[in-house]
Amino acid sequence: MPNYGPKSFLLADGQSIPAPGYGTWQVDDQTAKQCVEEAIKAGYRHIDTAAAYKNEAGVGKAIASCGLNRDELFITSKCWNDHRGYDQVKAACQQSLEKLGLEYLGLYLLHWPANEVQYPDNWDEINQDSWRAMIDLYKEGKVKAIGVFN
Repeated sequence: MPNYGPKSFLLADGQSIPAPGYGTWQVDDQTAKQCVEEAIKAGYRHIDTAAAYKNEAGVGKAIASCGLNRDELFITSKCWNDHRGYDQVKAACQQSLEKLGLEYLGLYLLHWPANEVQYPDNWDEINQDSWRAMIDLYKEGKVKAIGVFN
């Protein structure tokens, strides 16, 4: 893989995230396995997916078949907008882990924060509950880092 910049970035908690990452947005589940396998063969070690992309199962098949140890890959996924609040975020993460066939994610993101349009009466409370779930996922070791995507 050509060298277009730094090989990794340092996150706030001291963890390193490989760069560049291979994004799977608009890659269907059937094609994801082949695309991710090729990306890994080309040298990518950071794979980015999301529940909303509907390709986590295909990405997981590629991860399982690539021949690398789990700790050699950094996997990012994202919690979609229809899963907000404590219990929903926790369940969404578990679903992603199961589809990917993983015990943990390198990075788990809220795809978008809740806003006044979606939740006019309690968007702030929804965001607080969602973030509390993210912190607990981190403490439980199901995710190594957390954040908000957009």
